[in-house]
Amino acid sequence: MKPVAEMTPMMRQYLEVKSQHPQCLLFFRLGDFYEMFFDDAKIASQELELVLTGKDCGQEERAPMCGIPFHSCESYIARLVAKGYKVAICEQMEDPATAKGLVKREVVRIITPGTVIEGSMLDEAKNNYLCVLYVSDGAADAGVCFSDCSTGEIHLTRLEGEDGVLRITNELGRFLPSEVLLND
Repeated sequence: MKPVAEMTPMMRQYLEVKSQHPQCLLFFRLGDFYEMFFDDAKIASQELELVLTGKDCGQEERAPMCGIPFHSCESYIARLVAKGYKVAICEQMEDPATAKGLVKREVVRIITPGTVIEGSMLDEAKNNYLCVLYVSDGAADAGVCFSDCSTGEIHLTRLEGEDGVLRITNELGRFLPSEVLLND
């Protein structure tokens, strides 16, 4: 790959945004489509059964690329999130028709299994809990919080005692979170 400075301005912008969200598949808004490039495009094309094409980016070889229409993105995002991927949504922050130069873009949302709020992406028969688990003192002291972002429901408890691992496991089994965030 050529140095970033030799790439097209749009591709430099893409790489800058991607560098801020390396663990996410970046949905980069270009007009009526969300485009993915390089490794994100390879992953998305395989997982979503999309055609992998290429885009001129200032390199000898075209950058791997795939895209989806922005107005039908929920089903694609739902499929990726269900497979454990994080998706960063990068939107155009100004009207391309009136923008001078490159259109300003920003990540407006990161979607993970525990942060889904769209009804079309959820199973209405069960909660979609995000769990935050803080464990200290060899699991003898733990704080556990379960939050359903789609309903605002929150359950918080502190677990103390020698049987901490068993009590944590029981709480996880009771709430069945979609995602768990842990302290080091």
